[in-house]
Amino acid sequence: MAMASAFRGLANRAVAGLNSAIFVPTRHSATQSNSKKVSDRIVKLLAIDPDGNRHAIVGLTGHTLLKTLANGGLIDPASHRLEDIAACSGECEVSISQEWLEKLPPPSEDELYVLKTSALRGQVNKHSRLGCQLILQPNLEGMVVAVPEPKPWDIP
Repeated sequence: MAMASAFRGLANRAVAGLNSAIFVPTRHSATQSNSKKVSDRIVKLLAIDPDGNRHAIVGLTGHTLLKTLANGGLIDPASHRLEDIAACSGECEVSISQEWLEKLPPPSEDELYVLKTSALRGQVNKHSRLGCQLILQPNLEGMVVAVPEPKPWDIP
């Protein structure tokens, strides 16, 4: 009995020590105010694969569309490791439905250049965007994205 009581006392002190360590106020209040629960950062999207099948996928605000599509199994992450526009080859090109194009920020000059150089006959499809350059925001909830067929050199 005495041993159980001593053990409880030791456990309570350990928990109290952990609690005080966890809840120590920090000087970085901006970090605390910017952190959100994951559930507050969820952005639900609809992706259409090359076969026309619809997939509900979930991303997080601040992540790229490319990362979300890779996490959803719609793009092979091994073939799309770079999210730096200077190293981009246009392999993460996706098509955005018309109603969502206006809600996206305009493509940068670099993104347009990559799209143009990777397009057939130099004609950029007006629905084309690079998944590595689109950052998910809450206002993109419900966006419809079409994932094109892999290029011949991407198929094993």
